Order: sequence, then structure tokens, then C-alpha cells
Amino acid sequence: MAFNYEIDNTDIGIINILLKNANTPYTEIAEKLFVSAGTVHVRMKKLERFGIVKPPQLQLDTKKLGLDVVAFIGVYLIRSDQYDAVVKELKKIDEVVSCHYTTGNYSLFLKIVCSDTEHLRMVLHDKLQKISGINRTETLISLEESFERPVVLAKLL
Repeated sequence: MAFNYEIDNTDIGIINILLKNANTPYTEIAEKLFVSAGTVHVRMKKLERFGIVKPPQLQLDTKKLGLDVVAFIGVYLIRSDQYDAVVKELKKIDEVVSCHYTTGNYSLFLKIVCSDTEHLRMVLHDKLQKISGINRTETLISLEESFERPVVLAKLL
């Protein structure tokens, strides 16, 4: 579908309110923006239809579930034309929660979540490094996530 939806300040206001709390009722958003709840509903449907707003996902506190190790993996591919095949295999590994095709030293940059360092070692040795097309990996273990936040959209002039 071609992108031809013009975002305005009402859309930006709706998005910014929902970024702070995705459970905010449309009636409350409407009150804050001085529009009707129906307007908020219609705008959200349009934003979803044009792919600007993605379907909601449940966010978990992984540490409270015993997943205490977050690691970032720099992946070196043997050849760049193996990207699609490698990504297809990476999608099969539940511990890989994000994958980015990058410039710089690494071909891919992954974020993985594991229960402990033994689990991390198993993922690296038994899963990642056995994927055809991966030359080698470099692992960075996160000691603490200082913050994570959504993008905040600026109002249109």
C-alpha cells in the first residue's frame, strides 16, 4: 500500500499520549486533545492501516521472569549475500529479540535475552555459531539498562 496519509498535530498528540501509556482510553485522549472519542478511534484505525502504528505487543520485565542476561551480539557474515538466509535462521532462535542489519564492523547486530551465562554460552555455541553464513560473532553483555524510551514526536509547525 502506498503511503499517502498526512500526519497532523492531532495524530501526533494521540501517538505521544499512547507512547506514555498504551492503555489510555480513547475518551481520555479525546479530552486532552479537545476532540471526540470517535475522532481518536478513526485516527487510530488510519494510523494502523497505513502502518504508522503497529499492533500492540505485551511488554515483559524479563528479569522478573528469570531472564537476567541481556547480550548484544555483533555478527560477521561470510558474504553479505547470505543476509536473508541468516536472518531466516535467526528468527527461529527464541532468545534473539531483535536483529539489525548494520554498517560498520558488524553485518548484523543482535539483542538476545538469556537466563544466565550458561544459557548464553549454549545459545552462542549451539545455535548462533552453527548457522551457515556466519563467520564469527562478538558478544557484549549488558550490565544494566539505564533507560529505554519510545520516540516522542514533535508537533508540526
